Amino acid sequence: MATAAHPPYPTGPPPFAPTHVVPPHGLPSWTAPDGLVPAEPLDALLPVTLRRRSGDWGEVECANGWTTWVDARLLVPLPQAPPAAGQEAERTADARELLARVERTLGHYRRAVEDLASGRLDGETFRGRTRGLRIGAVVDGDALWLYDADADRWCYCDGTALTVLAATSPPGGAP
Repeated sequence: MATAAHPPYPTGPPPFAPTHVVPPHGLPSWTAPDGLVPAEPLDALLPVTLRRRSGDWGEVECANGWTTWVDARLLVPLPQAPPAAGQEAERTADARELLARVERTLGHYRRAVEDLASGRLDGETFRGRTRGLRIGAVVDGDALWLYDADADRWCYCDGTALTVLAATSPPGGAP
């Protein structure tokens, strides 16, 4: 009885394993990490693999092998398998500092509102005291969205990791 010979190792490229998805509104893309020559936009919720970063830019690969450059800050990360036994878990951004900034800003605004309501401030002074204050927070069960005013971006936190989900400024160059 003859048996077929099998190569000891798989041949060909590794299977596509997405690391991120495109946000629900889709994503523009470029031929290089400079924003000069646009490429085809990526469809909403398209799975992609983030291959490399250059500043805020990320080179992504689609399931068909096509690669393009996007604002990597806008990609939605997919959960990855837990680390193998004996390996330390990868550290992610900590939401506590951003939460503390949101609390301080909200407290500053609340005090100004109380002073305005009690007559200790007039409208002009209130506007001056609150000018430039920017915060945003949405809590939905174990999910938290925070606005990072210093970086002008929205971040998502699931209690263990803080991830940038939306940024309003264009991507920056290489670090």
